[in-house]
Amino acid sequence: MIRVTLVRIESGDQGTFGRLVAGAFRCFTGEQPWRDNASNVSCIPPGEYRAIWTMSPRFRRMMYVLLSTTPRAGIRIHPANLMGDRAKGWRSQLNGCIALGERLGTLGGQKALLVSAPAMRAFETLMGGKPFILEVRNG
Repeated sequence: MIRVTLVRIESGDQGTFGRLVAGAFRCFTGEQPWRDNASNVSCIPPGEYRAIWTMSPRFRRMMYVLLSTTPRAGIRIHPANLMGDRAKGWRSQLNGCIALGERLGTLGGQKALLVSAPAMRAFETLMGGKPFILEVRNG
């Protein structure tokens, strides 16, 4: 099975940012800050997760979802730019999921993941709907 690695390089109230590597493919990642694995507000713990290609009822399209994230569910990989802690006044387009992007930057004075949709398309094309193992590590 294909192995994909996500190494977190920075985390704070504005989000958790890292690098994803799948063979020769490389991109940046964005997740919400660590909030004790709480649903809808936290990134997931470091570990290994199997990812499968499934239909997302919310997004109404096929995308990857991570398995074995109990007690949480529905952790998907999808486009997003902002991933801050809403309770601290930052904006977020995530509810515990992982976003991919081509670079890091700022949007409206907040740290952000940029060029997300093209990075997602490139990753999904590369993976071709095949399952993979995602290893998440804190850097």
